[in-house]
Amino acid sequence: MKREYMVKTQLVRRGLEDPKVLQAMRKVPRHRFVLPDDVDQAYGDHPLPIKGRQTISQPYIVAAMTEAGKLKASDKVLEIGTGSGYQAAILAEIVEQVFTIEIVPVLAKDAEAVLDELGYRNVTVKAGDGYQGWTEFAPFDAIIVTAAPDHVPQPLIDQLKVGGRMVIPVGRVHKTQQLRLLTKQEDGSVTDETLMAVRFVPFTRGE
Repeated sequence: MKREYMVKTQLVRRGLEDPKVLQAMRKVPRHRFVLPDDVDQAYGDHPLPIKGRQTISQPYIVAAMTEAGKLKASDKVLEIGTGSGYQAAILAEIVEQVFTIEIVPVLAKDAEAVLDELGYRNVTVKAGDGYQGWTEFAPFDAIIVTAAPDHVPQPLIDQLKVGGRMVIPVGRVHKTQQLRLLTKQEDGSVTDETLMAVRFVPFTRGE
């Protein structure tokens, strides 16, 4: 099976080990979240283009970001940058609730349709500007950001629970960015750990 081979060769060999994450990566049909012309490449070790000049991240990055979030089954997670919906599906396999925001309306609509077809009833999709987060459902146990701003949005920090984790790529457009893990402390401050160098599409704001 392609998904099992992907997990063994792209994830386990690179040191990922959270059994919940690996099982989610084995289960979610990644080929349902790529463009029809790219189905044969869905499990390759590279990103792929999707609608709206966006991308679906390579499997390793999706899994690494998910593992960095240290997720628990009872968690409520906010994702900024739904894209095709693949990361949301991975999260939905692990946690109780996923709220995901996508600024490109056609992507939000398509992702919602695919997630619904696959039976993910614990994912709520919204089309909109993710910079302000989703105050209606805050605070969150974890926030996963799948596009790169040039700074960490303060509203997202504000919407983390104490002890909550944010995994976010930060850096300039078309430059190497840093994937960072921020953890909120009791006094409202955050610890900030750099995980790896990455390249993500830019974080898009509304008008």
